[in-house]
Amino acid sequence: MDASACFGKSYADARSKFLIAADRAGLDVHPHPHPMLGRDGEALSMDVARFGAADAPALLLVSSACHGVEGYAGSGVQVALLEDHAFHQAAVQGGVAVLYVHALNPYGFSWCRRTTHENVDLNRNFHDFSAPLPGNDVYDEIAPLLVPATWPPAPEVEAGLQRFIESRGMRALQQAISAGQHTHPQGLFYGGQNPTWSQQTLRHVLREHATRCTRLGWIDLHTGLGPSGHGERIFAGRDDDEQALQRARSWWGPEVTALADGSASATPLNGLMFQVAYQECAQAAYTGIALEYGTLPLMEVIHALRADQWLENHPEAGDDQAREIKKRLKDTFYADDDRWRERILAQGREAARQAVAGLSNA
Repeated sequence: MDASACFGKSYADARSKFLIAADRAGLDVHPHPHPMLGRDGEALSMDVARFGAADAPALLLVSSACHGVEGYAGSGVQVALLEDHAFHQAAVQGGVAVLYVHALNPYGFSWCRRTTHENVDLNRNFHDFSAPLPGNDVYDEIAPLLVPATWPPAPEVEAGLQRFIESRGMRALQQAISAGQHTHPQGLFYGGQNPTWSQQTLRHVLREHATRCTRLGWIDLHTGLGPSGHGERIFAGRDDDEQALQRARSWWGPEVTALADGSASATPLNGLMFQVAYQECAQAAYTGIALEYGTLPLMEVIHALRADQWLENHPEAGDDQAREIKKRLKDTFYADDDRWRERILAQGREAARQAVAGLSNA
């Protein structure tokens, strides 16, 4: 299948490609309808397709669009895997079932946002909300600079961010912005005050499909960090789960990075989604990665996110400015380039095959 044919031009197009590919693979798709409509009035859904027996001892979960706009790339990988007969045959031979979860955050995918309809970063939303939430004092300090009152930002706003970088470093800025925060609901990387629809729906999916396996692998597909086209394999597990980290590096190679040791392009984060695997699938030995495909330099990514959040906060903005901001956001998380897409698919297929081999031999 031609690489470009795997990728949708919109959420609705990507969903259609996923549904068609699942049908070709002989799989039933179970939709989990979202309560809101998409940008073009289309129905939204977290769609689930399972290849393999319900009681398979090993299960590989492949998920897309945790951060909505990143779903363009993730959906393309899922479609390519659904069309890959050899991959499915290897899964059958290894006794591994494959669970495709398309569009964890369908609202963000459709509306070209990274966040959910609650303006929540889904990958910062997995907390015990009955307990005190983590603070982020440094974010509080720079919040007015990150999402200013006007866009483009005033010169003094950009100068303030530059002073922060000069005094504390780029890594400190990345940490402050991306760690997650719970005090600025109209800010960046907001983790929320309650579980989102996507969090609750994912839990239902795992309870239905992932509570009978004894081995669970998970590849969650992302874009936005690292060199363009490179798929970094970032360990998605607890810092103290050394066995899972060792398994991840035995499956996907010693180049698997980790947040805890500072080897990942991402900084330490709060409320990460992988925790749901430990909570809902405690019977299984869990091994997971975030497959993070690079696009643009970090400051360009941050700038695009700032602009999009400003636009969300200012619906009165003109149509031309809104179109420009949305185009920039999409271009930031999805490179409309055949060579980039081919690299994305090649690395996605490789990671999925490695996961099947690892689950087969565990």
